[in-house]
Amino acid sequence: MTIRLLLADDQALVRGALSALLNLESDLEVVAEVGDGAAVVPAVLEHRPDVALLDVEMPGLDGISATAEVRAAAPETRVLIVTTFGRPGYLRRALQAGAAGFVVKDTPAAELADTVRRVHAGLRVVDPALATDSLVAGESPLTQRETDVLRAARDGSSVARIAHKLFLSEGTVRNHLSSAIGKTGANNRAEAVITAEGNGWL
Repeated sequence: MTIRLLLADDQALVRGALSALLNLESDLEVVAEVGDGAAVVPAVLEHRPDVALLDVEMPGLDGISATAEVRAAAPETRVLIVTTFGRPGYLRRALQAGAAGFVVKDTPAAELADTVRRVHAGLRVVDPALATDSLVAGESPLTQRETDVLRAARDGSSVARIAHKLFLSEGTVRNHLSSAIGKTGANNRAEAVITAEGNGWL
């Protein structure tokens, strides 16, 4: 039986390489490729792949949000996250969103193909080193609102701009930023963003 695959990665070169490698396997067939997170669900509904391989960082919609949408729209399609960014927080959030597997892009081709087969068979497959790191790192200490505020602060936006974007008062934004800085052990909000991103909390 042939396992039908969808690939979602915003880097055309990476997507093409993955497609070529996976199509070499006699039991695997790439039936669709997309370069934007927002295009994942429409492609899944059109092509009905058995396994969707999603990158985390994509325009339109990130791979973790896309995972949740795929699981809601097409629960028969299993999701495998294949990413450059092996961050513990990403792993935890991806599994919570319904991903069946999580591996990094430098996984050998034969191992990736085997991971696809195992995910298709109903198993959960996670990079062992990353699983250990995730257990050590623990849950994100940030509340949902602190996470939202730090995400909005990524581009250096002023407190007023963040407040306007999130429909909060400036005082509330300052309080959330201050709390996030304290929880991440940072000296300022820029450091807090870097720490939170490094742990995959954003």
